[in-house]
Amino acid sequence: MRLFLSLSRSSCLCEGVELTSQVLKDKLQVVEERRAKEFNQHQIRTKTNSDRIILALPNSPLQYPIHGFTVAPMKKSLIPGLALHAGKREQYKVSLSVQKGVLSVNNDLEEAKVEGQDQTKLTISSTHLKSLNHQLNRVVYTSTVYNIRTSDMVHFSFEEYNAIFPITISRPSVPLLYDPGEDINSLVTIATKTFLRYAELKVLISSIRQFYPDIKIIIADDSLKPENVSGKNIEHYIMPPAQGWFAGRNLAISQVTSKYFLWVDDDYVFHDKTRIERFVEIMEAVPELDVLGGDVDGNQFYFSLTYDEGDEDEGGCMRRIHNKAHSPLPGFDGCFLVDGVVNFFLARTDAVRRVGFDPFLKRVAHTEFFIDGLGALMVATCNGLSVGHQRRNWISLYSKYRYLNDEKGKLAHHFFKNHLKCIKY
Repeated sequence: MRLFLSLSRSSCLCEGVELTSQVLKDKLQVVEERRAKEFNQHQIRTKTNSDRIILALPNSPLQYPIHGFTVAPMKKSLIPGLALHAGKREQYKVSLSVQKGVLSVNNDLEEAKVEGQDQTKLTISSTHLKSLNHQLNRVVYTSTVYNIRTSDMVHFSFEEYNAIFPITISRPSVPLLYDPGEDINSLVTIATKTFLRYAELKVLISSIRQFYPDIKIIIADDSLKPENVSGKNIEHYIMPPAQGWFAGRNLAISQVTSKYFLWVDDDYVFHDKTRIERFVEIMEAVPELDVLGGDVDGNQFYFSLTYDEGDEDEGGCMRRIHNKAHSPLPGFDGCFLVDGVVNFFLARTDAVRRVGFDPFLKRVAHTEFFIDGLGALMVATCNGLSVGHQRRNWISLYSKYRYLNDEKGKLAHHFFKNHLKCIKY
């Protein structure tokens, strides 16, 4: 009887841009070959045997752990919960086998026979069920190949009964904690990226200081001719010219030392409804949240993403659905769980750093961060968390760079990087 449930992945239905059309035709074949190789390596890094679906057989006399058994690599670990529940037999015999480690048991009973000590297959037999279970309670697993993120499958059998259960092999992670300090200034850093808009930036800083005179402000600046920006608790980082928005985001966030950062554009303006404390109150109450968005002049832009992995050759299909939430955020009226928010949000510093901002995307990019964070970031949006937007007065040089957008190149980037067949914004 089969214990693994095989789920084949079929081609997904495209609703948007077919991304192969965005790759140069004379380079498509070699790009697809490189993509296939990188995707295979991605699966090796991220997939484990425990990703497969295992079916439990009905009325099995075998008892074993079905979930949650984790061991450190190359360390001896007792397998919990092993037992046999069977009627009267003249002899009882069970076997266990693994692929990435060895099994052993301290054979301290004359009534039990053990074969295969420190091997991949271990057999225990006895004429007494109690003695057999005594030995099963002492079976030890040791992985023999060092890997910090993998799994093994244990095959456990008795007569015609066969069971399979996973062992997760991983190194325990060290906690990464941020001291919240005693006030909002220790808990939150304000971060922004600027390019050629020093007049707007000064208005932003002035408005921040009206409400938060001591909070740290970090500015990443890739202007063509940088100007001096100084002031109390302001860090101004100069970049090479025109490196782009996401490169600047990475730089700014890399310098944050607080638990949270509030991301703002350089042409926003704080007002009496811009209350960072309310952001923090919600984030502290819901530790699972990573990003919490508000609104900009009443524009509470948010969206959900649908993603079908598709088959392994063609890739997946992605679609962005505007103003669609997954569900309300329990306990907070006017708050909803989504996949992406407006460019005004409070975020957990360590969570965003794990995802990062792709510096390939220089000019128009926002959704792309949330695409990269899909499945890694818990995102919400709330009514009443607001910031103002200064009236646009873009200089011609800024506009020239602002709309210098390689849409075709960006879509070709999605094709390779995100292993997508098509995308619809």
